Amino acid sequence: MRIIVVVLALLPTLAFAVEPKTRIFRFSYETTVTGLEPNQEARIWLPVPQPSDDQDVLSTDLEFPTKPTLSTEPDFGNKMYCLTANASDAGEISLKAIYTIKRKEVVGETDRALRTGLDKFLKADPLTPENGKHIKLLEGKKLPADAMGKARECYQIVNGLMRYAKAGTEWGRGDVNWVCDSKFGNCTDFHSLFNALIRSQKIPARFEIGFSIPTMRGSGEVAGYHCWAKFNPEGKGWVPVDISEANKNPKLADYYFGNLTEDRVTFSTGRGLTLSPKQEGPPLNFFVYPYVEVAGKEYPAAKVKRKFGYEDVSAKN
Repeated sequence: MRIIVVVLALLPTLAFAVEPKTRIFRFSYETTVTGLEPNQEARIWLPVPQPSDDQDVLSTDLEFPTKPTLSTEPDFGNKMYCLTANASDAGEISLKAIYTIKRKEVVGETDRALRTGLDKFLKADPLTPENGKHIKLLEGKKLPADAMGKARECYQIVNGLMRYAKAGTEWGRGDVNWVCDSKFGNCTDFHSLFNALIRSQKIPARFEIGFSIPTMRGSGEVAGYHCWAKFNPEGKGWVPVDISEANKNPKLADYYFGNLTEDRVTFSTGRGLTLSPKQEGPPLNFFVYPYVEVAGKEYPAAKVKRKFGYEDVSAKN
């Protein structure tokens, strides 16, 4: 079944001292559920990118075996497709979505209209206890009085403490106590630590996850997910940070405090997520890859194959 959805998004016009860069690209999101019995039923949830101050979703082209429902979970407003389908004779279910995205570079503040429900962005995530080991990183430090100063200090603490590396099996979970001990990890680990530090100073912070798009214009494959964070100084919009990219590219450390490149797409916000319709399994640590249940139980992620790609439509600057 082929479903075409066109979305016209009217977003507020923002004033910038320097016009932000923009990029328009098609992002392909493919998944195949494997290892099923012929005709066996599976329930599948897929995250959906949505319009924001940072991105427009210009169109959506779905190739699904059955018609999905589009729903929104209440905690963070994440949208998702959910469908039930039966496996082929080969024991597989294949799905493909192509989103045309117009992404804008974030320069300074963004999401100025997001002013309600800030309390949830002060709460600890499942793997970031309020009194975890991150608190010791602030002991003996005299932090600036203003929120921006505190945030920059936390940014520098994380970037100075950690190195970007993927070793062993514990990285990528955002377990802040483990991060403080190991001092390495991927983007999830960097930004979980930052959010824990900034929330300890009573400043709302949120976790965003999606994908990095290769900077070279053209087309190609996209590797695994990428994530970043935003914090909200009182009376201002949300300010982005991408500390793991700063760690990999030290010359851009100043840029990635308060700015995000246009080479990305956001799929969801928050952690510890209950999907809509509600899954039978526990809350998801984060939601960027497909989630599958069979017979009311979480299906092994190793049997859910994924492939992502991009193709530029046009670019500016």
